[in-house]
Amino acid sequence: MDVAKLVTDFCQENHLSIHFSTDMPEGYETANGTFDITKNTLFFNTTMLSDAPDYEMLFYLFHELRHVLQYVKPEQFSPIIQESLSYVLMYDGTCYKLINGEWAECRLKGTEDDLSNAYLGQPYELDANQFAYARVSEILEPSKNLDELYGFWTPKEKLPDSEYRKIYYEIDEKLQCV
Repeated sequence: MDVAKLVTDFCQENHLSIHFSTDMPEGYETANGTFDITKNTLFFNTTMLSDAPDYEMLFYLFHELRHVLQYVKPEQFSPIIQESLSYVLMYDGTCYKLINGEWAECRLKGTEDDLSNAYLGQPYELDANQFAYARVSEILEPSKNLDELYGFWTPKEKLPDSEYRKIYYEIDEKLQCV
């Protein structure tokens, strides 16, 4: 599978200009991929995914490509997705906010289930997963494996936007942004 060509085609189709790297940044060596808006670079872990089935590699690639589109052309997305792009929530309570081109870090308290659910349900993550699932379903025949992968990245319970706004406010308070 020619990942670089898929990235190039997607970028041309969406009038995007980004860098692409298969060398994962420090701290992301076990991630499938990430888009770093501060470097305008899509990092994709072809080494880790080299033995993955096509549906899985494509899912993670289109997930990250959707993030590229979200960050580079936020006006194409809903207000809550636009708002959520400044925040990263991790399943362990570690959080980040993009402030003046730098990621500031703080920590939220909560149960692992609640924090995992918030992480999985981040508005931009839900959108990226839905996009990836739809795109892979167009390219490959639908499969139980793809359905299971999509289900794995779907929160048990979707939080309302108002709950995310409360979480963002809590992060802002911890980072003294309010």
